Amino acid sequence: MKKQVALKTILIISILGMLFSGYLSYGELFAGSCYATQLGMGSCSVVAGIPACVYGFVMYLVVFVISIIGLRGKK
Repeated sequence: MKKQVALKTILIISILGMLFSGYLSYGELFAGSCYATQLGMGSCSVVAGIPACVYGFVMYLVVFVISIIGLRGKK
């Protein structure tokens, strides 16, 4: 697999991850509801006082930014 194809695939996966974890984070932080339990995916976890879905969103955001930087780099 070529580098550009791999980076585009990672970019798409990171966008999907940000959308899903952002949806869960919104429910947890602003709607006051745990969407994960409503979707039948278990319970909402909290790490150091912050919902785990927020950490997931931040990690997907970092992967997104890195893949953009990689795609804009020299070919």
